[in-house]
Amino acid sequence: IGLYTLVLLVSILLVMPAVAEDTYKVDTAHTYILFKVKHLGIGYSYGRFNNPVGTFTFDEAKNNIGVIDIRILAKDVDTDVEKRDNHLRSPDFFDAKKHPLISFKSTSVKKTGQGTYEISGNVTLLGKTQTVKAEAVQTGAGKDPWGKYRRGYEARFTLKRSEFGMEFMLGGVSDKVELTISVEGVRQ
Repeated sequence: IGLYTLVLLVSILLVMPAVAEDTYKVDTAHTYILFKVKHLGIGYSYGRFNNPVGTFTFDEAKNNIGVIDIRILAKDVDTDVEKRDNHLRSPDFFDAKKHPLISFKSTSVKKTGQGTYEISGNVTLLGKTQTVKAEAVQTGAGKDPWGKYRRGYEARFTLKRSEFGMEFMLGGVSDKVELTISVEGVRQ
């Protein structure tokens, strides 16, 4: 190998980007967005949003999550009570016709330990965007029976619905809403 070829190879290696992050597509059937809210200051009501979609990236070299982008439709709220679900879709709560999309997009991810992360990002709900922080833990990673590679994470955080303009029944339904997001993604 000549000096010119060696210099060319070293130059190419120096300008090549580092190993790229892998993109993972959210597995809708195995991803859950769950919420818990206090009713009348007495007990909790629980629900979920069906059919979440989105992606996240993971950098194997840094063993770190990159960009997270998750979206749900307000009409997909599900508390297992049809009358309550229809009320939640109304302008009193999610106003699903006027504001159909609820989204989360990360702005930063810090690795805090082995498989643990602090995630900051923006939640958009009812046309308003608020910054949230969540602690996340990797729940697993590996090949599935069909030869695809998967990663799973769970994050928990709290929102105040009044910060998004959702103020109906603040005396009967707590302002604080606790969310648990369990995401399973398939490497693309």
